Amino acid sequence: MNNRLIDLFKVKKEKVLNIYVTAGFPKLNDTVTIIKELEAAGADIIELGMPYSDPLADGPTIQASGEKALANGMSINTLFEQLKDIRKEVSIPIILMGYFNPVMQYGIEAFCKKAAEVGIDGLILPDLPFMEYETMYKKSFEENDLSNIFLVTPQTSGERLKKIDTLSSGFIYIVSSNSTTGNETKELDDTTTYFEKIKNAGLKNPTLIGFNIKDNTSFENASKYTNGAIIGSAFIKKIENSTNLKSDIGEFVKGIRG
Repeated sequence: MNNRLIDLFKVKKEKVLNIYVTAGFPKLNDTVTIIKELEAAGADIIELGMPYSDPLADGPTIQASGEKALANGMSINTLFEQLKDIRKEVSIPIILMGYFNPVMQYGIEAFCKKAAEVGIDGLILPDLPFMEYETMYKKSFEENDLSNIFLVTPQTSGERLKKIDTLSSGFIYIVSSNSTTGNETKELDDTTTYFEKIKNAGLKNPTLIGFNIKDNTSFENASKYTNGAIIGSAFIKKIENSTNLKSDIGEFVKGIRG
């Protein structure tokens, strides 16, 4: 598979920083600027959220950013249009995160083809069941060199985890708790046993912890158990009212790296 995400993990095994941002937020045309500034600031992966009207796993911060992006006029077509020249400007791995319904409406094969065409490396579709993926859509992903990234939670059985590992490429998304994203009350210390289980599972894929990673302390803690972490809500809050994306993004990434 010719894929920037897979290539990244061949050379970087620890403290991989994946930053999530909702496409079309805070302003419709900020997407490309944010991607360029995140790469310049030293992020390793960019996860672009495709806003959706019924985002089940998202906490209030990311939900609000999605509503704003939709109100700004963001759509899958608009996003693909914005990204059409992105590979002339950045080489950082980019993944799209969203819900299955809009992708299905676009057409799975057409979506995978277009995503590959604009330089996307992987997809996270939390509500795509892995049996459906395996029997119906895996071929389209593989033909377009797209990683499919599955989520696992504290409830995921050992058997299911192994199955997900065989179907995954890129990395496995370790959801830190059973809450939604950006939950201020959850601390990573509560889930040490779960993280130890993941660390010792002998997975072939790299792992990144997401949900409730918000600062250098939580990033460093997550990185003890996995190859790194995903930060979303804290970044959304940082840029929400930004008047200087370049300096705010640089400051944010520096703060996480410590």
